[in-house]
Amino acid sequence: MTGALSTVTVRGNSRARPGARVTLGEALSGGILALLLVAAIAPQLLAPGDPLAVHPLESFRPPSWGHLFGTDESGRDIFTRVVHGARPSLLIGLAATAIGVGLALILGTLGALSNRVVDFATTRIVEVLFALPGLLLALVFIAIAGPGILTTTIAVGLSTAPGYARIIRGRILAVRESEYIDAAVVLGRSPWFITSRHIIPNALAPVFVLATLGVGQAIVWASSLSYLGLGAVPPAAEWGAMLSAGRTYMSVAWWMTVFPGLAIVATAAAATTLGRSIQARTRQGQK
Repeated sequence: MTGALSTVTVRGNSRARPGARVTLGEALSGGILALLLVAAIAPQLLAPGDPLAVHPLESFRPPSWGHLFGTDESGRDIFTRVVHGARPSLLIGLAATAIGVGLALILGTLGALSNRVVDFATTRIVEVLFALPGLLLALVFIAIAGPGILTTTIAVGLSTAPGYARIIRGRILAVRESEYIDAAVVLGRSPWFITSRHIIPNALAPVFVLATLGVGQAIVWASSLSYLGLGAVPPAAEWGAMLSAGRTYMSVAWWMTVFPGLAIVATAAAATTLGRSIQARTRQGQK
């Protein structure tokens, strides 16, 4: 009987191992994000040139060995600008996601742990914000506060907060009904201890996984706002601003928009792929 049980256990473990293997998509996404981190932290390692250096005689050069991504209307190297543009784009995406999760944590926690009046008020606020399209909400905020990189970051964060707030509130309400919370109450633990030690950590675990998916979305939204001239403006080495500057020359210099656009797509796809993989592995671990 013991041998049979051990055999079953070994077989079960052998079946679980393939699920822990890194897939090709995860490896590619991890490589892309690692390359982007290097570009954001030390861009000079990949592109030692100056992203703002002007060379009028080199304007509109197509992609070649001398200029891998070609040059723009002022002779600036597109590859150098794309590499140096990774830092502001990633910072905007990460900061906007942090703002959205932080604001959602406040609204969701107040709604789930306060009395009915506060819960009703916060829930109505979240529902009103959630009814508006995220990009439209960001545009409204920018129209009030004015354009700029900081304003764009806050606007994107505010537009993502309602979705996170609904998830956090639902998770906290579900955790409050758990048996270990009842056990902590019976043991005489204070409400603050229960909230900070048990409810918040267990409720936020899936939110941080979803935030990984939100980083890619935040980068796309921030680039869209920069493309509209509401974020970073040319000649800043930022992907959305580069798209905005290159749209005028699409017929004569397609590379001015294609390569910054590919950087945005690759970053969003890599972040989304890794986020979904983490989410799937977390669910498998809970079963």
